Amino acid sequence: MSTVEVSRTDSVAHVWFNRPESLNAVNAVLVDDLLTALDEVAKADIGAVVLAGRGRAFCAGHDLKEPTPGGDSRARLERLQEVTRRLRTLPPVIAAVHGYAIGAGAEFALGCDLILAAEDAVFSFPETGLGLSVTGGASRLLPQLVGPLKAKELVLLGERIDARKAAELGLVNAVFADVLAAASDWAHRIAARPSVTLAKRALDTDTGLDAALELEISHALITENTPEVARAAEDFRSRG
Repeated sequence: MSTVEVSRTDSVAHVWFNRPESLNAVNAVLVDDLLTALDEVAKADIGAVVLAGRGRAFCAGHDLKEPTPGGDSRARLERLQEVTRRLRTLPPVIAAVHGYAIGAGAEFALGCDLILAAEDAVFSFPETGLGLSVTGGASRLLPQLVGPLKAKELVLLGERIDARKAAELGLVNAVFADVLAAASDWAHRIAARPSVTLAKRALDTDTGLDAALELEISHALITENTPEVARAAEDFRSRG
């Protein structure tokens, strides 16, 4: 069974994280399946995309119960960041966030064009507490949404914020009781408009994102093998 599924309703594609037993935590297989799904969507005749999670969460971040993969870390990190690049090239993408959007999960949401939150949504960028560094373009995309001061607060403290606070900060567009229904409605309304992809490209024109992605990889390569990271991962596994 794939860890990412794609469904379609008329001109809207739905991409689903599908590891509900682990709150859609990120591992190498999920990243591969997500990139395959986004490639499938890119080849289809669709006007908008909804990114959502099966089960009780959108995406709870990296699966710390799994050991850090061996091999070339740069290649692994670049593959993770390719998710952001692919999201930015698609027709407009709406993140429908319910439950946890933590770490990489929050960064996947940032890669989308619009972020809608359920009333139970929780966002966090906990990387600094684990001795890690943000990825997915968060170092560039988060300040664009909430401003540099609040972005530093969210990343440096790593505290969890609820949907209401996220809306106040400008991290999400709106909060809904039924976020999937709202995201589907927005997506169909967007898909009915003929020039939205061109408008997205104009609004996204920015020479700074690629540089931010490369900087994040250099930081991740520095931090990933430190004793702090190993200790944090072991603490997490021992609680499971």
